[in-house]
Amino acid sequence: MKFMVSAAIAAAVSSMASATFTGYTVTTTAAGSLNVYQVFGNFNGATDTVLNAFQIHNTDGSGLITGFHHNDALTGGVDSTVAGTWNPQFTVSPVAADSFVCIGGSTGFTSGNSTNGDPGFGTAGFNQVNMPDTAAVGVAGWFNSNPPNLQGRVGPAGTMLLGQFALSNTAFMTLFMKVGYNSGIAGAPVQFGEGTFNLGVPAPGAIALLGLAGLTGRRRR
Repeated sequence: MKFMVSAAIAAAVSSMASATFTGYTVTTTAAGSLNVYQVFGNFNGATDTVLNAFQIHNTDGSGLITGFHHNDALTGGVDSTVAGTWNPQFTVSPVAADSFVCIGGSTGFTSGNSTNGDPGFGTAGFNQVNMPDTAAVGVAGWFNSNPPNLQGRVGPAGTMLLGQFALSNTAFMTLFMKVGYNSGIAGAPVQFGEGTFNLGVPAPGAIALLGLAGLTGRRRR
């Protein structure tokens, strides 16, 4: 019996230790002249639970993360690029072409979604159209303000929704972001993962330059 219990504990510890963030997945839905991108974090532990997402910034070094469309309670339920919020509770419809961020959970006022913005959003908090990405304002992040509710636990496919972004179907950007997560057990150590993801498709000229850079790199080796 002692051997079986010890083996079970060892297996559980091994499973927790092997839980790993494996990158981001982006899905795209067309909505007229817009594309709606949903960004998921991927994990290989069945109980991995996301706690926060942070340090999101544009890899082009411009200090700009702009061009987002909102369709929420602050815009009166109409498309806008001059008003809106990143709060998932303010999304008026699950199928709206709206930009919001989250640590899992549902959308809408009755959802009880416990995602909040961190100080990197600046004094405006969630209630701004674009995302701060400058030293003067901050680098945006968001977190589950009620971790015991396990809102950030991965689904059966090992994925967790971290945000939805509505952009013109001609827009393109590569964003970097970090995530903090644990096994979902109270007091479990926090692990961190990081990576990049694309919103949109680069123009043909940019694709050609990327391919040329790859060929040059191979030749040098």
